[in-house]
Amino acid sequence: MTGTLTIAGLGPGDEALITPEVSAALVGATDIVGYAPYVARVRPRDGLTLHASDNRVELQRAGEALRLASEGRNVVVVSSGDPGVFAMASAVFEALEQAPQRHDLPIRVLPGVTAMLAAAASAGAPLGHDFCAINLSDNLKPWPVIERRLRLAAEADFAIAMYNPRSASRSEGFARALELFRDAGYGERLMVFARAVSTPDQRIETIAVREARPEMADMRTLVILCNSATRRVGRWVYAPRQAR
Repeated sequence: MTGTLTIAGLGPGDEALITPEVSAALVGATDIVGYAPYVARVRPRDGLTLHASDNRVELQRAGEALRLASEGRNVVVVSSGDPGVFAMASAVFEALEQAPQRHDLPIRVLPGVTAMLAAAASAGAPLGHDFCAINLSDNLKPWPVIERRLRLAAEADFAIAMYNPRSASRSEGFARALELFRDAGYGERLMVFARAVSTPDQRIETIAVREARPEMADMRTLVILCNSATRRVGRWVYAPRQAR
């Protein structure tokens, strides 16, 4: 008997930002698989088994989800935000690639509200023109790759949404990014720090790059380097839609 595998995004934090499609998938699930803090966001109930695991075991987690689905379970793999943005969808398909006997499993990917969209909405419209997203964690890619992408994106005048800017074990990466932006002459560009967006702990702060400090960011912070045309309107910031 074959079950189903759904890869779902739980949004940035507020339950109101979980899509109805994802809510329905959670109701129909027999098993929830994911990183422990995200699994904890799903309410326990009779008939539902929660499989929480540690960080940095994405492939093992994905393999377990595929196994459960192949045994007839209705499995939902949960991520925060959107599962296809620095999250579990890629890991599931990588594990699937290594398990050809499971290629026929019914799989769905359900989108969610990713952190950069929630952060941008809370600040105004800093992603109103061309933008990109870059993960500052060097767990899965070397720092020189991150640095090159930051430099080229800033040179092209993209707004840059930066995920995972700074952790206790990676305190130097975001400091390097700030130094890179200042050395390249972008000290006057606006930078948005959006922490714990859509939760009671939400904090939004917009300052010039030259005023930014590494300790202003942590793993609950989404940082946006605005493009050069971004303007302030009261407490809001926005990127004009017309190109210069």
